[in-house]
Amino acid sequence: MTYQKGQYGYDLEWIQKHQTVVELVGESSRVLVAPDLQGRVMTSTATGESGYSFGWVNHELFASEERSEQFNAFGGEERFWLGPEGGPFAFFFDKEKAQTMANWRVPQALDTMAWEVQEVMPEMVTLYKAFKLKNYAETEFELAVTRRVGIILPDEIDFVLNCKIGPSVRTVAYESLNQVQNAGQTAWEKATGLPSIWMLSMYNPSPDVVAIVPFKDGEADAALKTDYFGEIPADRLKVRDGYLLFKADGRFRSKLGIPPSIAKRYLGSYDWINHRLTILETTINPQATDYVNSAWGEEQEKPFGGDLINAYNDGPLENGQQLGPFYELESSSEALQLKPGQSHIHIQRTYHFEGSEDDLNEIATKILGVSVYDLKDAFD
Repeated sequence: MTYQKGQYGYDLEWIQKHQTVVELVGESSRVLVAPDLQGRVMTSTATGESGYSFGWVNHELFASEERSEQFNAFGGEERFWLGPEGGPFAFFFDKEKAQTMANWRVPQALDTMAWEVQEVMPEMVTLYKAFKLKNYAETEFELAVTRRVGIILPDEIDFVLNCKIGPSVRTVAYESLNQVQNAGQTAWEKATGLPSIWMLSMYNPSPDVVAIVPFKDGEADAALKTDYFGEIPADRLKVRDGYLLFKADGRFRSKLGIPPSIAKRYLGSYDWINHRLTILETTINPQATDYVNSAWGEEQEKPFGGDLINAYNDGPLENGQQLGPFYELESSSEALQLKPGQSHIHIQRTYHFEGSEDDLNEIATKILGVSVYDLKDAFD
């Protein structure tokens, strides 16, 4: 069978030509994991190989033999990174270099380094990697990371979300368990920087896609961070009562952050033309207050006053080049202040739904507190 771009089978065949893959198989759902790319979920589908492929995949980069020392944007709808990105304890900038795009680079362990497959089952895979990283303050971290990805079966989704799934809905869902251990001999302390587990999900952008980020009642306007790469224009970000809407068209580089004080454990996106709803569920520790600040800049007033939730829309850089286009939904663990041998687990669940607008509206209203009918003209 010949698959078209946008179908899961097309992405599966393309990636298999260039990478080792592990395919997790449910009843009709598929989840494609790439061990050579840190065990990231490259893409998934709810309806088999001919179904829609939910992850953004950079086909041209897979086909090319060239690799960048800065960042290789292979794509993937869920990847493991470590924060903070910028600041005095950054992992993405070298000591004494200005924190600008020209000096930004992704550590090899989070970009091109292959991870070891420890166990494979039809619906689950476990991967492992031990490595060292230095931050901007030149603190060296020894880490042992275990990542387990497993399909959530349809009858489990009703229970996990406590939400009835309508008869028209087709779904694929999976859970990733991400464990980081301090494998060194020195305790990780705030004075010299702390890492966090950072999960990023790349999806296909469109003028018809809206990212949805609920938040707790409070002074949201004061708590939101909307100036990572310059202030987000008002025609791209709408703050409503209890949630915000963010344009996910891949045409304007922008990023927003939700701090732990107002963050909720669910966020998502909706393609109102194709009737596709995505929901991310993340771990939140109600006792945690320290989250790494990933904002670029060598000096930070609050290096542990960062975000729990982020959303990113890709767009052209100052030189006209572009990493994608794609958009991202992201979650982070608290800052990891671990003694030797201690570990921390961050869990993220991803749910994709396709179906009638009425049935998808039931899910969105229940989980995100948003009616999909209010999204069609959100940015008109």
